[in-house]
Amino acid sequence: MKVFKGNILTVDKKNTVAKYLVEDKGLILFTGNELPDEYKKVAVTDLGEKALVPSFADTHQHFASFSTFQAGLNVMEASSNKEILSMVKDFVARSTAKTLIAFGASPYSVEEKRLVSREELDSVCPDKEIMVVKYDGHACIVNSKLLQKMNDKVKDLRGYHPETGEMNQEAFFKFSDYITSSLSIPDLYRNMQNAVDFMASYGIGCVHTVSGVGFAGDLDITMEKIFAKSLKNGFQIRVFPQSMNTRVAEKRKLPRIGGCFQCALDGCFGSHDASLNEPYSDAEAGNGVLYYSDEKVTEFCKEANRKGLQIEMHAIGDKAFDQATRALKAALDDFPREDHRHGIIHDCLPTDEGLKICSEYNIQMPVQSAFINWKQEPDSYLEVILGEDRLKKLNPINKFLKNGITVSFGSDAPCTSPDPISWIDRAVNNNNISERVSVQDALRMCTINGYYTSFDDTLRGSLEPGKIADMAVLSKNPYTINPSEIKNLKVCDLYLSGKKYESARENIFKSVIRGIFSRSSSY
Repeated sequence: MKVFKGNILTVDKKNTVAKYLVEDKGLILFTGNELPDEYKKVAVTDLGEKALVPSFADTHQHFASFSTFQAGLNVMEASSNKEILSMVKDFVARSTAKTLIAFGASPYSVEEKRLVSREELDSVCPDKEIMVVKYDGHACIVNSKLLQKMNDKVKDLRGYHPETGEMNQEAFFKFSDYITSSLSIPDLYRNMQNAVDFMASYGIGCVHTVSGVGFAGDLDITMEKIFAKSLKNGFQIRVFPQSMNTRVAEKRKLPRIGGCFQCALDGCFGSHDASLNEPYSDAEAGNGVLYYSDEKVTEFCKEANRKGLQIEMHAIGDKAFDQATRALKAALDDFPREDHRHGIIHDCLPTDEGLKICSEYNIQMPVQSAFINWKQEPDSYLEVILGEDRLKKLNPINKFLKNGITVSFGSDAPCTSPDPISWIDRAVNNNNISERVSVQDALRMCTINGYYTSFDDTLRGSLEPGKIADMAVLSKNPYTINPSEIKNLKVCDLYLSGKKYESARENIFKSVIRGIFSRSSSY
């Protein structure tokens, strides 16, 4: 039994701040301002100026990809392509793998204002295959060694640019599949253990992963489910298969389906393929890419909804957002369900008509506040391609709240780092003042709303008696500090089921066997 004293931010319906919390055997027994007599002899953990909050939930992440890229080379903070190439050269020298992955290249955050080229990659990595993934996860640059290996498979696909080595759209997906499938299962499993430890250091206790890329028979989906069931430290993983084939979810007894890739209705702004109702404003123009017809998306939604599955789909541009809302509306008109918790991911440029549907049909939104003031895709670039009017309409989190829509936050990792403090900071300190939200609302979006999204809110997500004691300790109370200081908050500890977080690293064979035979529903 443990007693915590100090700033207890319960994130209940009233955003109550309590003075005491009592935990026993993994459950919260009491929260309040006066400690009952029966607990007064229990040892007290005095939080001082720190704050106890529910553990965070990352409601949109590519877990297998993040785990893989986390083990590779991150070039996001590089200020020039020259620096990226130097990093790649060092990475090549110390790596024993025959196929290498770097992640985070952006033409908007380097002084050259362009991506590195195939020729430049060849100059530092001529003898090993390498793919440098663009920051948005929707394009890459490959060297000649890798291009030669894949050329016959991609030369007729949309997004194939051998001159520069840049691959996007279908060509990128094919390279992504190849890279993913080239990994050894033990290496990927170890990378996943390391990734869970990394997320726990940021106070995350639950992640929603979208999977189904590159592995024969969707092995990564099966493996993530086994991995989720194997964890014995209390960390929660909810697996969404990225497929429009409902059998992929059904045969694995997963109650949900969706994500990006096969469930992406469009691309993204950085690759100029987010689908827009009005053309892009720059010289390249065009309306982006809508991957599927209305009939295809509606048919998928109707089938999945009738089978009782929870549906999520990727939509960044307003045309894709409208398509998603129409399809989900048609599915729920066809077969009404009270508590479906269907969602649209990203929602970067929503329309008023689509928001009205989301409000009326209780469609939730896993969004990425990390995209606000994003170094890799700055407002100066977005204004050029979208125009000032559309720029002001991006990521309108406060508008979502005013429409009564449940909003949760996710990282879209590996696109951004799974850092909930950053999510709160961007939502509270948005440069677009009209779209700022309160600290209390931002914290809800990182906690209880995230657990609601996966039907876990009755057990987790707030610090209330009867719930599981999944809790994070912050260095200061975010409710009382100056909003400008939120970015400086640190996660000091994570408790899952009342116990201080224990590393996920263990013998892989034992972990896999336990996951295969476990009856746990934590997936």
